[in-house]
Amino acid sequence: MKEIILIKDGELALKGLNRRNFEDKMISNIRRRLKTLGDIKITTSQSTIYIEPVSEDFDFEKALEYMQLVFGVAAFSRACVCEKTVEDILSKAPVYLADTMKSVKTFKVEAKRSDKSFPLTSPEISREVGGVLLKNFHHLRVDVHNPDIIITVEVRDFAAYIRGAQIKGAGGLPVGTSGRAQVLISGGIDSPVAAWTMAKRGLTLNAIHFASPPYTSVRAEMKVKTLLSKVAKYSGTIKLAIVPFTEIQEEIGKCCPEDYFTLIMRRMMMRIACRVAESDGCLGLVTGESLGQVASQTLPALAATDQVCTMPVMRPLIGMDKEEIILISKKIDAFETSILPYEDCCTVFTPKHPHTKPKKGQCEKAEIKLDIEPLIERAIEGIEYCYIEP
Repeated sequence: MKEIILIKDGELALKGLNRRNFEDKMISNIRRRLKTLGDIKITTSQSTIYIEPVSEDFDFEKALEYMQLVFGVAAFSRACVCEKTVEDILSKAPVYLADTMKSVKTFKVEAKRSDKSFPLTSPEISREVGGVLLKNFHHLRVDVHNPDIIITVEVRDFAAYIRGAQIKGAGGLPVGTSGRAQVLISGGIDSPVAAWTMAKRGLTLNAIHFASPPYTSVRAEMKVKTLLSKVAKYSGTIKLAIVPFTEIQEEIGKCCPEDYFTLIMRRMMMRIACRVAESDGCLGLVTGESLGQVASQTLPALAATDQVCTMPVMRPLIGMDKEEIILISKKIDAFETSILPYEDCCTVFTPKHPHTKPKKGQCEKAEIKLDIEPLIERAIEGIEYCYIEP
């Protein structure tokens, strides 16, 4: 019995004349995700993407697992392919659905008939399929209001399809349809969630991390790579730049007022991040800041850091509270890694009483003794690059 995977693309249906570009990118991402499972044929028709295995040993269960990680996929399901005849549909339905129907008590059949030449109407298809299922599975009863499972029969251009319950996909937009941006990644809870959130809106991600050995350890760096690997399951490969930040932080400690340490450190990070992002073809930065969460995330503090940026800064978590962020962190399997006690450079150099509401010109005055350009150049020269795979 021939099986395929049916994919519904949800939000992409609203893209009008650009829709095909979004679908093509999602198909490319699906191929990349499934390439280790064997050869497949992918076609599109009537707001549905069809994945047809070519290899006999194609792993459907693994494929369904991977489909939950592809942004742009609204829902998907395994489906049995039938000839467009009433006889073939009715003969295959009880056989294909046997295991599924044994585990439920109530069901409902819905039919969708896009080919109006088919001899039965949609309600008639539902009645016929429901009848044959009741005949073969005596423990079942029909419940049209709150069934344990909805069985769907679709009669389309070239074939008919029988499927059980749909699985909810990751949603969003296909990665690569919204350009490229660089996420500032720490070892905390917030920045991996911010990265995942923007990948869901179609961004291809680069990442930049600031390391301060010997104040921060190799384990802290490995923690960041592990967190990015969680995001990469959804986004695909991420290019990571690891910036040596020790000299800059030590100079800030020598030359700047202590209550401005965090603000000036953030401004230096943003200056470096913008230059690295520009050299890698990124059009924006992504941070995990949430308004008012810590001292450097007040509105005046955010404005002070944005003053040194040469590109847009996207803050997808800006209106979320910590509990909302933690829920997403757990969803993407990043939370347990995020709370490992390996300090990053931000926490090591935190002042006792940080300035939270800088006025215009105060940060410039506080960092006037810093030799900014040579510090930035040396930091960029010392960058180490690596690629984080899914």
